[in-house]
Amino acid sequence: MPVSFFKSYSWYAGVQDALVQWWYGHNAVAFFLTTPFLGIMYYFLPKAANRPVYSYRLSIIHFWSLIFIYIWAGPHHLLYSSLPDWAQSLGTVFSIMLIAPSWGGMLNGLFTLRGAWDRVREDAVLKFMVVAVTAYGMSTLEGPLLSLKNVNAIAHYTDWIVAHVHVGGLGWNGFLIFGMLYWMVPRMWNTKLYSPKLANLHFWIGTLGIVFYALPMYISGVVQSLMWKEFAADGFLKYQNFLETTTQILPMYMLRAIGGTLYLTGVFIMTYNLLKTAASGKFIANEEAEVSPLVKTSHTGAYWHHILESKPILFTTLALVAILIGGIIEMVPTFLIKSNIPTITSVKPYTPLELHGRDIYIREGCVGCHSQMIRPFRSEVQRYDPKGGEYSKAGEYVYDHPFLWGSKRTGPDLQRTGGKYADSWHYRHMLTPQEVSTGSIMPAYPWLYEQVINKELTPAMISALRTVGVPYEAGYEDIANDDLDKQAQRIVDGLQLEGYETAADAEIVALIAYLQRLGTDIKAQKVANNNQ
Repeated sequence: MPVSFFKSYSWYAGVQDALVQWWYGHNAVAFFLTTPFLGIMYYFLPKAANRPVYSYRLSIIHFWSLIFIYIWAGPHHLLYSSLPDWAQSLGTVFSIMLIAPSWGGMLNGLFTLRGAWDRVREDAVLKFMVVAVTAYGMSTLEGPLLSLKNVNAIAHYTDWIVAHVHVGGLGWNGFLIFGMLYWMVPRMWNTKLYSPKLANLHFWIGTLGIVFYALPMYISGVVQSLMWKEFAADGFLKYQNFLETTTQILPMYMLRAIGGTLYLTGVFIMTYNLLKTAASGKFIANEEAEVSPLVKTSHTGAYWHHILESKPILFTTLALVAILIGGIIEMVPTFLIKSNIPTITSVKPYTPLELHGRDIYIREGCVGCHSQMIRPFRSEVQRYDPKGGEYSKAGEYVYDHPFLWGSKRTGPDLQRTGGKYADSWHYRHMLTPQEVSTGSIMPAYPWLYEQVINKELTPAMISALRTVGVPYEAGYEDIANDDLDKQAQRIVDGLQLEGYETAADAEIVALIAYLQRLGTDIKAQKVANNNQ
């Protein structure tokens, strides 16, 4: 829902927005980083190996089963969250099913190299492609395993997920691109590769880069999960301070940086090698097409999928149907059946100042390091809400456009941070994090103290959110800035009492207002219940 030319809000909120966004997020991996690269594999790997695809029929089964099953798997990113259990279970079941088509494709690629494995020792193109296909197999096995609830309970929000993603990104996508370029460029310029030795050097540097990147992340992921969940003999968390975990894994981040540097160095080596290759040849602008002689066959004698491939509109329609089935079945009930998103009467819309603070939180990328989702585990409830003992409920997020549950905890969860610290603590923390949080690796945000919020946007923000279902009263946008000024002045007055001077319209004031709001609605409900 547009607010201005450069600003908008998600149409859906909370649980519904999480499901929609992860439907798109997971399927972006499918339709940008998986299926197109499988097409590259099925074309270039046989070319480089000078062997036919091991099994055409297996490739067809691979394609249809992959695009049908992949669509259902998005909710596996939201296990143990406030998403309804039935949607989580669907995501888990179909994620496990994904192993079959994924490994069918991997084996089809590796078996294509039958009779050509002796060339893998010398040919850098084949080396890159073999490692790429192997990385595809590893990541598509690990993904379903991470979708098991008992594994996800340990791995989610840790660096384990970072390692998993980069095995696919650096190994499968990156190495397949490298192999494709090393095969294409010499043919495009009608010459030989400038330096096979540099290509092989690139392969080994890139492989070491992946190892130095992924392995430390696996280690730090296990360390994080074990430390977060460890209880002492007295029944309390052994590492209650989140930063105790952060300081333990800093060496792993350094190794990760070394791995990334090695991988990037390989890219520079390849770029030099390919530029020298192009300089030594002459670009072939037009190449005569060569095809096999056309053999007329009746449809009754042709393989059934050949017939389908000759009808692009029908093929596209069937593919679209296969894709949409899972999305429709998962999303429509979440939107139409109210019991999937139970409401909480104490949860109220954000104030105008809190809305500005939330937008700043999003703009600065805070959600990249902080989650806002306390899962129903004793370790998380005790760590993030030790007094209230409340895990996150679906009804808490009904006014969150967009949702901010997060995927990674480089810092602690913030869903119950409201009222936990004084305004002055947040003021100092955003300016010099290490002063108030020893061991913190969070950067400082000094510009928040100089930049001011744009109060002219407030009416449009209120109007847009009302349009998507937030129950602001009609005409509230006309007086919203009055409420904003009053709340901002209260925060400024409180800061002045503790010796901190700031303007009422400074961005830091709006951000403090938002942070101090988090989790207070659910606390208000608990107080009301206790009073009854």
